[in-house]
Amino acid sequence: MPTQRILNYEDIDFELPYAVIQQPPYLLSGIGLAIGVLCGLTFAKLIENRLEAWKQDRLPLLPLGNAETSIAFAGTLVGITLFIGGALQVFGFAAGAALLVSMLLSLLTGGALWVQLERLMQQVEEGRFKAVDFDNFDQFF
Repeated sequence: MPTQRILNYEDIDFELPYAVIQQPPYLLSGIGLAIGVLCGLTFAKLIENRLEAWKQDRLPLLPLGNAETSIAFAGTLVGITLFIGGALQVFGFAAGAALLVSMLLSLLTGGALWVQLERLMQQVEEGRFKAVDFDNFDQFF
């Protein structure tokens, strides 16, 4: 007959794993917002400078994707991705899912913005620029 062993918890030395309670990533959102705003302002200034150079010296507006503008635009997308990802984590999303969703949102929105900006630059170069109607979403795609 097997003997029953009575466990005395005072004799057993064990540690319960501590649950790590992480704070919401407010810092990640803040850093992402700062990166997005700074790179966005840089990108806007580069586009403004390009338009001024076109007005004064008729320098070409396209191709838009030179190194300076591409880096500033990519920095804007990275910053906005971090901002949205951090914000989603604040509302309870897992880190990986939040960053994936925010990256998809940033890339889709940024890609549509890039295409629209190139179309507007082409219209300016060809002299057929008209006022932009942001209520008509057909012109964006």
